[in-house]
Amino acid sequence: MTAPRDPFFPPHRCIRASSAPVEIRRLGLVDYLQAWRLQADLAAARYREEIGDTVLVLEHPSTYTAGKRTQPSDRPDNGLPVVDVDRGGRITWHGEGQLVVYPIIKLADPVDVVDYVRRLEEALIQAVRRVGVARAGRIDGRSGVWVPGQDKTDGQSRGLGWAPPELLRQDRKVAALGIRITHGVTMHGLALNCSNTLEYYKHIVPCGISDAGVTTLSLELGRTVTVADMAEPLVCDLLDALSGKLQVANHSFASAPDPTKVSAPHRPAPPVGL
Repeated sequence: MTAPRDPFFPPHRCIRASSAPVEIRRLGLVDYLQAWRLQADLAAARYREEIGDTVLVLEHPSTYTAGKRTQPSDRPDNGLPVVDVDRGGRITWHGEGQLVVYPIIKLADPVDVVDYVRRLEEALIQAVRRVGVARAGRIDGRSGVWVPGQDKTDGQSRGLGWAPPELLRQDRKVAALGIRITHGVTMHGLALNCSNTLEYYKHIVPCGISDAGVTTLSLELGRTVTVADMAEPLVCDLLDALSGKLQVANHSFASAPDPTKVSAPHRPAPPVGL
């Protein structure tokens, strides 16, 4: 996502509406629909000032979810069900071995959606680079965190000497974003591929992007990197990014068309609204 303007707030300023500590809830493995309903309940309570800012840290069982701009051609060809959800973006997959973080945060006025997304990306980039994927960055026009293909890294790869050549040549998404902001309160969030299978991605067009790949930290580094390894570092980086302690920097290594710039099909209302 390329910012069309400067952020509303200086990069060192907190974009949360509150300076109170954030509650971190570590939930383990949670059914997707159960987590969605919990998010909606918490977001409504946050809007009413009944609770403070909250971050949910969890994994989901194997689940396809389709954002508001998902196209029929994106959907799985393996017959598995899909949850149509109220976040932005298109279709993706969640499963065990993937770290999912849902910030339920009230943003400061004026709400700056682009800056919020950029700060989520910055937290992910920091955490991913620290664990060893030093070239991880952004592709302008596409949200999430990416690892550049071999032709963008002077023929060098990290930890992927045994991987298929087609994987090495492609830019590869290691973390995806999908958000919703209603009445200034955020829902949904980010998913970081740690040690999960990539099998289910083969049956969809992930995030509506057909000209790039998907990867995991474990694949990139040639060793197992678990959700437990990444949960605390990523949460710390997320809080630092929201507060402005970790400032958004230019980590772009390419640009590409935005797959969300298409007409959005109708989607059902969320189970609990604000």
